[in-house]
Order: sequence, then C-alpha cells, then structure tokens
Amino acid sequence: MPARSIPAATGSLPDSARAWVIAGAAFVTGFVVFGVIYSFGVLIGPMTADLGAGSAGTSALFSAAGLAFYMIGPVAGHLGDRFGPRIMVAIGAALLGLGLVTTALIDRLWIGYLTYGLLVGLGAAFAYLPTLAIVGGWFERHRGTALGVAAAGTGCGMMVLPPLTAALIERFGWRPSVAAVGIVCGLLLAGCAVAVRAPPVRPTGGTRALIRSLLSPVFVMMYMSWVLATIALFVAFIFLPPFAEGLGASQTAASALLSIVGGMSILGRLGIGMASDRLGIVGLFKAAVFVMAVSYVAWLSSTTYQGLVWFAVILGLGYGVRIALVPGMLIALFGLGNLGTMLGVFFTATGVASVLGPIAAGVIVDISGGYEWVIIFALAMAAIGFLAILPVRIGRPE
Repeated sequence: MPARSIPAATGSLPDSARAWVIAGAAFVTGFVVFGVIYSFGVLIGPMTADLGAGSAGTSALFSAAGLAFYMIGPVAGHLGDRFGPRIMVAIGAALLGLGLVTTALIDRLWIGYLTYGLLVGLGAAFAYLPTLAIVGGWFERHRGTALGVAAAGTGCGMMVLPPLTAALIERFGWRPSVAAVGIVCGLLLAGCAVAVRAPPVRPTGGTRALIRSLLSPVFVMMYMSWVLATIALFVAFIFLPPFAEGLGASQTAASALLSIVGGMSILGRLGIGMASDRLGIVGLFKAAVFVMAVSYVAWLSSTTYQGLVWFAVILGLGYGVRIALVPGMLIALFGLGNLGTMLGVFFTATGVASVLGPIAAGVIVDISGGYEWVIIFALAMAAIGFLAILPVRIGRPE
C-alpha cells in the first residue's frame, strides 16, 4: 500500500522549476554512470597490452564493477532513503572519480579489481540509485515525463562517452584519458550532489511495509519478468553483431545495430514519459515487455541486414520504454515509501540476468553450432517474462 506522506521543510513544490532541476540532475547522473561503465569496452585492448594481462582477466574488471553496482544497490538505495540523496551522491562522486584516477595509475591487474571493480562500481551505485529514487517524489502531474528524462540520461551516456573515450585514448593513451574522464565525471557528479535534495513531500514507510512489498506476489512477478526479459536482451547485445556478420555484414555495420538499439531506446525513454502521464502506466509497461518479445520473432525470421535493422528498432523501443517506466511502476504499485531500497533490490535482477544470460546463451551456441537456437531461447525468455507480469494490477492485494 502507498506510504503515508508528510511535508518536508523545503518550500519547493511538486512540478516546480526546482523539480525539473532534480530531473536534470538525474539525467546527468545516469549519463555519467552508464557512460563510464559502458566505456570499458574501449579500454580492454590498451589495458591488456600495457599490463601484459590476458583478455579474460582484464574483461573481468567490467564484471566486478557491474557486480558491485547491482549487488550494492539495495544498500545504496536504503542509505539514500535514510540520509537523503545529497550525501550519497557526493560519496558516489568521490568514489567514482577516485576509482578512475587510481585505475590510470595501476601497474598490476589485481589492483584494478579494487580501483575499478570496487570503487567505480560502488560510486556508480551510490550516485545513481538515490538520485533516481527521488525524481518521482518531485512530480505529480508530469511524473512520467520527468522519469523519462531521467532514464534518457543512461542511453545518452552509453552513446556518447564510449566513442569520446576511444578518441581520447587514440590521441593521448589510455592512462591520461581515464584520469581525465575520472576528474570530469567526478566533478559532474559533485555538481549533481549540490543540486539534488529530498522531495517536498517526504514519504514515510516502515521496515514492515518494505518487507511486505518485497515479498508480495506483485513484486516477485515484476522481478522474475525483469530477469527473464533482460536475459533475452543480453543475448541480443552479445550475439546480434556476429549473427549480422554471418549474413555478410561488415564489422562496422554489424556493431551499428547495437547503436540503433541504443538510439531507439532513448526515443522510447523520452517519448513514453509523456504518454504515461495520460495513459495507464501498468498497461504501457506490459506493452513494452510484449514488444520486446515480439522483436525476437523478427530476428528469428531475418535473412537480410535490413531485417536485423527492423529488429534493432523494435527491440530498442521496447527496451527504452520498459526501463523508463520502472520507477513509475514501483510508485504506482507500492507508493513512494522506501523507493530507493526497492529500486536497489529490483535492479539486482539485472545482475542476475548478466550472470545467467551470457553463460546459458554461450552453452547453447556451443552445443548447436549456430545462432538459431539461441534466438529461440531469447524469444522464450522474453515471452515468459511477458506472461509473468500479465496478472499485475494496481490495487492488487499484497
């Protein structure tokens, strides 16, 4: 049930100019956090060569940072609920900036597991989750639009920072580039820490209410749906480029398909916010998961590069809409109380999917010797993920 709310000390009102500053800060935080994390791909080659390490060991830095980010989420969200977003974002800014700068100084790979894997992962969680959790509390009439703006930051960061970091590495080398990115991103997050503040109406929710919500059938269905549909998403992220190359596409054209997914997800995040302010958010969320599932039918039947482009467009739209609606869905189903903690717990589902999805898909490809069965696997996961949320309704007993 929605948590009881009490007025905060601030004089700012929902949907005010201050509220849009908060939404902007959430955009920048998502831009920095996901831009940094997904820029790691351009670091693998230079770091591996410089440190004399194996590709597997260097790649594990990304896994360590992702594991820290998603698994520490419940703690970061809880601390944000308890102490407010400002101090948490400030700590996140310091950790992420320090992690990148010290990573630029390492001379042994194992040190990178501490500087990049631990510090960057923790900093990302501490900065991102408390900021995202407060956006909904700053809006009433335009909540969907504001959450769409906040979610768009992650997609923009994933599109902008990796090529920018690659250009810096090509010109200056990986160490100066990583240090510079760390300083700039740390300062950007520090600015966000100054800008954010608790919502004008602060929700109150006790531990019992939180536990009831997390153990409710509705939350469990949401969580399982997210795990399954995200497993399917990771299959596309990993195997779409080599599948396209198998159809005769160049490496550049094949990788461009992932850029299409990212670009369309940004459109979905921005556009759906306005629609959710007018239409039912639960129905839109279900539609987004359904669209993701249907997209794999397009992939399975594709025999040309143009067919894969359509798959990337459909998947990207569904993916963008789904992620933009998550905070609003949790608010609609459980209220604003303990939202940071709930978001942190919910996003551990992505961590679970990132572990299970690639391993299962890799085994299927190795056994089958092709991509048809792994696409069928992704279609099945996405379809079951859609079926898992069909019973979800606002007001359903918990």
